[in-house]
Amino acid sequence: MGKEPIVTYRDKMKQTNREAKATLVALAFIVAVWLICGFGLSGSDIEVFHTPIWIIGGTLGTWAAAIVAAVVLGKRVFVDFDLDDEGEGASDRG
Repeated sequence: MGKEPIVTYRDKMKQTNREAKATLVALAFIVAVWLICGFGLSGSDIEVFHTPIWIIGGTLGTWAAAIVAAVVLGKRVFVDFDLDDEGEGASDRG
């Protein structure tokens, strides 16, 4: 995309921290969906195929939220880069 490649060790650590923080936000989103769709719908008498709506919301809703979070993280947050230092110690490997 329009971003510079991640080269320095400091930039690599900033990116890994960004990815870790975004993953925690995604986890909080998934837990919130689980709470809302599961426990939030528990007072409802609606049933689908003789199954209470809170069971469907708590399972399928959480599953859908996890897929959405994974796609957003993969497309917008995660960056593919080599964590090894380039140039330093390359001949020492192996």
